[in-house]
Amino acid sequence: MDKISTILVPFDFSEISVQALKYAVGFIGMDRDIKIVLAHIAFDGTKEPPEADFKNIKESYVPKFRGSIEWFKGVGSLTGSILQVQSEQAIDLVIMGTSGAHDNKEIVISNTAKLALEIDNCPVLVIPKDFEEFSIKKIALVLGKDRIDDKSTLQTLLRIASRFNAKVDVLTIQNEDGIYGYSKTDESNENLLEYYLENFYSHHAFIEDPDILHGIVDYAERNTIDMVAILPKNHAHSSAPSEGLLTKELTMRSTVPTLVID
Repeated sequence: MDKISTILVPFDFSEISVQALKYAVGFIGMDRDIKIVLAHIAFDGTKEPPEADFKNIKESYVPKFRGSIEWFKGVGSLTGSILQVQSEQAIDLVIMGTSGAHDNKEIVISNTAKLALEIDNCPVLVIPKDFEEFSIKKIALVLGKDRIDDKSTLQTLLRIASRFNAKVDVLTIQNEDGIYGYSKTDESNENLLEYYLENFYSHHAFIEDPDILHGIVDYAERNTIDMVAILPKNHAHSSAPSEGLLTKELTMRSTVPTLVID
């Protein structure tokens, strides 16, 4: 991602979609060069909201940012429609809300979590339902034991960090016995991080925790992290939950926004 110029926000007038829009407005601020595309996807037979409802939403945010708001109205599946507008509008970033998961014994995968993994070549930023104050000062990049194969994924993180002058902590959860941080893969990843993240790179923390998800959430809370970023394909199947499961769980359990870079 060379530049963030178009942000897609799935919008159905629910509390979580309004929360995502508020975050997008905070993200844009006074930047005139970024527009928001609100995507309202109706299922077959669902009554489409009046045009006045869309107009009221747009006007309520006019004083708070300088960008523009456009509408996309589709009918059908959420995933299919979002993928369509992503392609047609050249979307650079998707910001969407989630109601999260509250049953610790059994996880019901949300549409947001599924969509975060199904969208290709476009980062997805998931906003928790109860998240209130916009701030991006500290980002935690969750890194697994695999090599970072696609260097361009770090460009997305760099664009966001540089936009807000945010520091990036790199976090690896040690969930099994072994020596972390000294392999050739670790060395390769470290060199890439230092090169691509430039002066925004803070440090690499290795935290022992048998539960990877708990380790991430706990680190974020203890270190006042504003955003957690994850590279799904960097997490090995042998030493962690599958790349899909870990990402889905994180988007639903994290108390701070989660950036999925795929």
